[in-house]
Amino acid sequence: MAQLAVLVPGGRGQLGRDLAALAGQVGLLHAPGSAELDITDAEAVSDAVSSFAVTATDAGLRPVVINAAAHTAVDLAETEPERAFAINELAVGRLAAAAASRGVPLLHVSTDYVFPGDGTRPYEPTDPTGPKSVYGKSKLAGEQAVLAAGDLTWVVRTAWVYGAGGGNFVKAISKAEGQREQLSVVDDQRGSPTWSADLAAGLLELARTVVAGGARERRVLHCTGGGETTWCGFARAIFEELGADPERVKPCTTEEFPRPAPRPAYSVLSDSAWRAAGLTPLRPWREALAKAFEVDGAAYRP
Repeated sequence: MAQLAVLVPGGRGQLGRDLAALAGQVGLLHAPGSAELDITDAEAVSDAVSSFAVTATDAGLRPVVINAAAHTAVDLAETEPERAFAINELAVGRLAAAAASRGVPLLHVSTDYVFPGDGTRPYEPTDPTGPKSVYGKSKLAGEQAVLAAGDLTWVVRTAWVYGAGGGNFVKAISKAEGQREQLSVVDDQRGSPTWSADLAAGLLELARTVVAGGARERRVLHCTGGGETTWCGFARAIFEELGADPERVKPCTTEEFPRPAPRPAYSVLSDSAWRAAGLTPLRPWREALAKAFEVDGAAYRP
């Protein structure tokens, strides 16, 4: 199989850092942060993709773009929708167009928030969307812009991502464990926690697959940790990894913990299309959480 050259916009974020950590598995990996590559700068994006494609080709490598750049502040998006759409729709659309114009495959990471969250079984990629938040609407618009750019674009939806880099639910709960005797966590929202290191490995496998000519009939895929739980169940599992009593985590309802942006009550995504494309499913979420603490335990403790 041909060696890859991978460009990762958003390379200083949580997922970007885990993709960068896999540099040894490819011929070339460049993961610029926003200071080095601002995806809202159309000219900079065009130049970056063009120069990367030339560098890869000259080195005998197959270039691929994996976009990890996004406006992910869900609540903040409610008060700054223009910025959310500028990044999550307009910028990624231009990125996809730049890649397509040079024949470079692009994998774009999206979210469970594109669904209404009222399902009762895992969402398939073909299920009707219906985002309720500005963040979800901007991400759906971004998906549509990416797919419209050409046949060498893929959308990978994921959910409940955590990792060693950046802020996330695991770090927040770990910090709270050391500060409070009890804490209440929402127990009426269901989803699949996803370790960003596992997601990064899955995206790299998909990149190899598309370069080899695979996954052409499935351009929207779901990739999350296996199984499902609630935020309360997730928090209790984090307490277990910290060696703390999980009964200190008490269930509460969404109504008791209001947020500016509506959260999907049901966010479980089916990986049937991922498997059908011949891709390796991610490990069960509870197993992944244990591995995350084993590998990067210090990063999750305050």
